[in-house]
Amino acid sequence: MATTAFKGNPVNTVGELPASGAQAPSFDLVGEGLSALTSADVPGRVVLNIFPSIDTGVCAASVRKFNELAASLEDTTVVNVSQDLPFAQARFCGAEGIDKVKVGSAFRSTFGKDYGVTMADGPMAGLLARSVVVLDADGKVLHTELVPEITQEPDYDAAVSALG
Repeated sequence: MATTAFKGNPVNTVGELPASGAQAPSFDLVGEGLSALTSADVPGRVVLNIFPSIDTGVCAASVRKFNELAASLEDTTVVNVSQDLPFAQARFCGAEGIDKVKVGSAFRSTFGKDYGVTMADGPMAGLLARSVVVLDADGKVLHTELVPEITQEPDYDAAVSALG
């Protein structure tokens, strides 16, 4: 298990992020309109922006920032992943004019366990820990980050730099 923190208090996750150089687990999420969104549906390179809830300030900021960055990333899809229902994700993105990224809900999948990011304890237990996983076009892990403090934004520059 890995450890992050929430407001300075340690929070364990159910596992570890996949290692750099490893093949990433396939994912099966729920996209807009309750449609399936799987790793097979996302060609090219992938940035998984993983967070607890779209309805928090830091999570919303990361979605906005990755939407901005996605516009300049060739052959790359950013997928925002949380336990939020797809309706909440679509509402937020529609209200914010976010249209360069995909949203995927892990509410009925094993994504959090497969990627080791489900928080196992603390007040946000069951939600996904803020993290980033960058994959090449073959699904190989190029970069991972589990933020040290859930209330911090991820290192956007490191994620983009991993893409080359």
